[in-house]
Amino acid sequence: MRLEAEYVVVGSGAGGGTVAARLAERGHTVLVLEAGADPETAGPDTFADYQVPAFHPFATENADMRWDFFVRHYANDTQQQRDPKYQRTFNGRDADGVFYPRVGALGGCAAHNALIFVYPHDADWNELADLTGDPTWRSDRMRTYFELIENCHHRPWDRTLKALGLNPSRHGWDGWLQTERMVPDAAFRDRNLRTVLLDSARAALKSKFRLAKLSDDEGDPNDWRVIRDDTMGVRYTPMTTKDHVRVGPRERLLEVQKTRRDRLTIHTGALATRVLFDDRHRAVGVEFLEGDRLYRAHPRPGAGPGTVRQAFATREVILAGGAFNTPQLLMLSGIGDRQQLTRHGIATRVDLPGVGKNLQDRYEVAVVNRMSFDTWDALRGATFTRHDPIYREWEQNRSGVYGTNGVLLSIVMRSGLDRPTPDLFCYALLAKFTGYAPGYSEDIRRHLNYLTWVVLKGHTNNTSGEVTLRSADPRDTPNVNFRYFDESNDAAGRDAEAVVEGVKFVRTLTAGLKREGLIAAEEMPGDAIQTDEQIKTFVRDNAWGHHASCTCPIGARDRGGVLSSDFKVHGTSGLRVVDASVFPRIPGLFIISAVYMAGEKAADVIDAEARGGTPNKPPPPPPPSYP
Repeated sequence: MRLEAEYVVVGSGAGGGTVAARLAERGHTVLVLEAGADPETAGPDTFADYQVPAFHPFATENADMRWDFFVRHYANDTQQQRDPKYQRTFNGRDADGVFYPRVGALGGCAAHNALIFVYPHDADWNELADLTGDPTWRSDRMRTYFELIENCHHRPWDRTLKALGLNPSRHGWDGWLQTERMVPDAAFRDRNLRTVLLDSARAALKSKFRLAKLSDDEGDPNDWRVIRDDTMGVRYTPMTTKDHVRVGPRERLLEVQKTRRDRLTIHTGALATRVLFDDRHRAVGVEFLEGDRLYRAHPRPGAGPGTVRQAFATREVILAGGAFNTPQLLMLSGIGDRQQLTRHGIATRVDLPGVGKNLQDRYEVAVVNRMSFDTWDALRGATFTRHDPIYREWEQNRSGVYGTNGVLLSIVMRSGLDRPTPDLFCYALLAKFTGYAPGYSEDIRRHLNYLTWVVLKGHTNNTSGEVTLRSADPRDTPNVNFRYFDESNDAAGRDAEAVVEGVKFVRTLTAGLKREGLIAAEEMPGDAIQTDEQIKTFVRDNAWGHHASCTCPIGARDRGGVLSSDFKVHGTSGLRVVDASVFPRIPGLFIISAVYMAGEKAADVIDAEARGGTPNKPPPPPPPSYP
């Protein structure tokens, strides 16, 4: 059976799922190719890991959904091996890197993320508009996409104002993605701790930055007035949940498919291997392997080779595989740096050296404290499975601590007063979390008496990471090196300095708990690590990230750009990219909201062009030949 649609979309995550659903709603035929399966089909335990907000760490290690990437933070082996998370081998295979969780399932990485939904800063959009000369990227225009996406359920008073025609916070109230605040504080039965942390956070911010007050409005990181003024303060973390159940692009796609079955087709178990072109460099389809667990990042890769199939696009192919897989697919299709393609025996179709370059991420480190008691009250009886009383409370009443992502509170601040926008997001977890390594989620299950402050450095300066091909085999993962700190192009070392300031700041928030005897020990970095230079060494050896982006950036071709401002791949026609790889600089503090917004913008651009254009009906290319 010939697979054909106006638009073939590779990937079902925040970018691909968003653009595919919106195009189908607007009357276009869309085929989504997803390499993984729907989490619901894997059984109740896997689906619980997907649905329950507090189970998100277990979703990242669920063998039915996860893809195991192992990335390098450094090219230097000595420095890389100083990271305790470094793995030489894993599951009997070479790893030579640090575990970087990805998803091979419907919904992409929105199937395992921590559900945090935080709006980017205005400067992120305005800089992109200035770079491209395209005013449609300016912040006031991009905010309309946020309003189109969001269905806000954590500002009830503002929802009332909206009914009166007023919307000072500029939240969205009727979108497809519901957002909620975590289950009320009563779910955290240790309310005294929360009060102590909140009071200490407010006092520390006022002292460090001479803030006169912290208003109630500043509790919401997505309030338009807070974003516009780049304010600092204590924040709660809005989550992408509906009645305290995970929602995202998976639910969006399935809902649109129900109402527009003739317009939207979702094909799972489809690993894209290359883009098909005619002799004019116009994308006319996608070749893929059909089968289960074909990508070797899967923890249990299938033994079979899969069945070669093709899907044809009468208008366009849209790549949305993410910051690792989209540049890999472009390179496998002959689009990338000529020297690298030649090295792997791939004929160059478009010499585009920017493909896979410019890889960026946040830096994160953890300050981990073991409490003087054995278990948090809120976690008594917790096994993080479907078989404990806390799960039953969540299942029956959608209440309790399992309806949260574990974040107790967060702080948005500048690492220094000279920073133009807040660049640190510090958040407290009722968990032991030292970063991503195989088996890390079991630490959360086994240790119920920890308080971790995670320091996240946004607006990073380092743009020197790179994704390159491991081989010409589409089932292999690419090589990924982020080139952290001393190997980066952040010559002034401002990123490391910022993380050091964050570590020092969150330590002031636990000092009172130590004095009162509630904290038994700081296990990471540990009390022996005190000077700025010692903390900086700790940061270099232990930092991680999970917001990979920017590997197919919008920008001029002669300056390393891969895409035009309307998402088109330079040197081709009928081919666009819509995922986290499109940004020249990593936006905001948590990237997923920006990817959703880019997806909506892309749908607008594509739909408008289609209504003024003529569908492409190319003849099918010749069948592929394989050795």
